[in-house]
Amino acid sequence: MIVTARKSFLILCCLLAAGAGFAQPPDYTYRAEHDPDGIGKFYAGREIAQVMRHQAADWLERPERQQEERTDVLLESIPLHPGESAADIGAGTGYMSWRLAKKTGDKGRVYCVEIQQEMLDLLARKMTEHQTTNFQSVLGTVTDTKLPANSVDVVLMVDVYHEFDHPYEMMQSILRALKPGGRIVWVEYRAEDPEVPIKPLHKMSQAQVRKEAALLPLQWVETIEKLPRQHIFIFTKKQT
Repeated sequence: MIVTARKSFLILCCLLAAGAGFAQPPDYTYRAEHDPDGIGKFYAGREIAQVMRHQAADWLERPERQQEERTDVLLESIPLHPGESAADIGAGTGYMSWRLAKKTGDKGRVYCVEIQQEMLDLLARKMTEHQTTNFQSVLGTVTDTKLPANSVDVVLMVDVYHEFDHPYEMMQSILRALKPGGRIVWVEYRAEDPEVPIKPLHKMSQAQVRKEAALLPLQWVETIEKLPRQHIFIFTKKQT
């Protein structure tokens, strides 16, 4: 009975996904033996990495981050304009959030999405420190950003997608929140470069990102290679 119900649920999900323009997702697989930095769950041939917990939040605010990642160049590369709305997915301490808020201006808005309330508490302090008011904290889940439908012009994901427990479901949630013509800025450490001093499961190659993006109604726009350690991918939502 449980198996039959589960099959019916999966069939319904696939039908709903197909109706929304989504390709049928690959099955999640699980392995008892796996990388200690992963969760033992695999998607599209990639093991999903463990989530950075709030106890390690200081790493997000390390003084050398600007030089190591050239976050100023990243900010310039984000196609966000004054008065638009943005979503910072996996916002952490708000390192990028307050910068996005400054870029979009007083008439714009930034949704700061996290699955850890402790991170949102840290983010609130950082926003106060930078006198930022044009933002909204959003406590999401591992399957849902909890963003309003058609609410954002730009979605930013900085080194976070590879940690999604349910990447397919999370991306559906993100796409629902994206306005027509909206942009997704997908940033990941370069897996192709062994010199990038990041654990392998916390890096992604261009090929892997494009492979997983192909499972979604996404249109690739460009790949920007201006950062010392990271890829920047720009996608838009395909019109159906």
